[in-house]
Amino acid sequence: MAASQSCSADQLSQLLGPNATAAATYICGQFTSVSNNFTSTAYAIDNTYLLFSAYLVFSMQLGFAMLCAGSVRAKNTMNIMLTNVLDAATGGLFYYLFGFAFAFGGPSNGFIGSHNFALKSIPSSSIDYSNFLYQWAFAIAAAGITSGSIAERTQFVAYLIYSSFLTGFVYPVVSHWFWSGDGWASALNTNGDFLFGSGVIDFAGSGVVHMVGGIAGLWGALIEGPRIGRFDHSGRGIALRGHSASLVVIGTFMLWFGWYGFNPGSFNKISVTYPDSPGYYYGQWSGVGRTAVTTTLAGCTAALTTLFGKRILSGHWNVTDVCNGLLGGFAAITAGCSVVEPWAAIICGFVASLVLIGCNMLAEKFKYDDPLEAAQLHGGCGAWGVIFTALFATEKYVKEVYPSRPPRYGLFMGGGGKLLAAHVIQILVITGFVSATMGTLFFILHKLKLLRISAEDEMAGMDITRHGGFAYVYHDNDDSLKNGIQMKKIENAPTPPLTV
Repeated sequence: MAASQSCSADQLSQLLGPNATAAATYICGQFTSVSNNFTSTAYAIDNTYLLFSAYLVFSMQLGFAMLCAGSVRAKNTMNIMLTNVLDAATGGLFYYLFGFAFAFGGPSNGFIGSHNFALKSIPSSSIDYSNFLYQWAFAIAAAGITSGSIAERTQFVAYLIYSSFLTGFVYPVVSHWFWSGDGWASALNTNGDFLFGSGVIDFAGSGVVHMVGGIAGLWGALIEGPRIGRFDHSGRGIALRGHSASLVVIGTFMLWFGWYGFNPGSFNKISVTYPDSPGYYYGQWSGVGRTAVTTTLAGCTAALTTLFGKRILSGHWNVTDVCNGLLGGFAAITAGCSVVEPWAAIICGFVASLVLIGCNMLAEKFKYDDPLEAAQLHGGCGAWGVIFTALFATEKYVKEVYPSRPPRYGLFMGGGGKLLAAHVIQILVITGFVSATMGTLFFILHKLKLLRISAEDEMAGMDITRHGGFAYVYHDNDDSLKNGIQMKKIENAPTPPLTV
């Protein structure tokens, strides 16, 4: 590459005639200028790519808002949409002040970062503002997952408290462990001290993002208990269906779109050549494209598997179940999207659908109520994605994506069991840490009576009791909409006189 070349005036002057030294100095100066421009251009391309990816990931907040709104009853629509807005706003401030430093502020120890609070000393040669924006979009995605689990019964102040704590401390610490160059289990560890001589490959966060959000939501929903009416006196489950399948589908497609920033964008850079490239056409840009393909195939397979699986179990073709299955496939492939073959992504999506269906059956059996199936989808499918990566990661792609780590790859691909052992440890430590922190926080809020709203408010709906009105002009208690048609009474009016 031109950016890596150099010019020596002494050597060049020997090839020139009169005024050789001055000419050589001038030519080398121009060469160096061009070389620096190539380097700056590479930085610009990579930062633009990362910023665009950040915008895509942020667009997922709209997807979360629409998905959540459609999955709850109309009387709680305004409440859940407001919490999604405040997840982004609250997360922005707390991630700026503390979260980004705890996650990536280095040099630091293996547990938590200790530099770059409030973006001090940024930009530098290794980190820029685009890195903060991209990681903030990830942090608020984890908070958005949790809000779905505790929807329709949680006090507004509890949302603000848990969202601040999750984005400002809990999620950043976990991301430091597995994504920072100093993290004790990170495949990017610059100290060469890898867990089991392997480190964890959680490329875009099946564990770091989805398990963290899912487990946090699990504890919130468990401590709060199910919504009123979700289970009858005999313990039989009663479906409290969301009010708008249309919003669910719109939200799902927005999340699908945003996932192309979530997974491929996690490369952070695109203008990188591979040392053993078979040709000029193959480099990290090919890895980006492959990652988008594996993401797509996993989600599509999970959607179709859920479609037919739920048809067998319930006798219906249910669009909401298919949307959740699709998202479960995306959550699962997120860990290994960059290091597996496209055919393996189909296996990932197929099993993710079965995991989601199984987790929902367990939730029903144990009377666990999660309006968006967030803990089952993100927690369960996220954990499967972590295991899947340890089984199917290929040697070639691991070497390309993680050139500085030991060549450990998937068990089923001939790589041995060390990567699988590291990934089992990842699942255990994430479960333990999030349970200890978020579980304790939700328990304290419960004891302080700051977690769940009153039964009267829950029955009436939080839109009218907590937010001053309904999200719609007409809500689901409006008799005029029961048949899907708005009827308007027309008063009798005198007939105008006939004129010739």
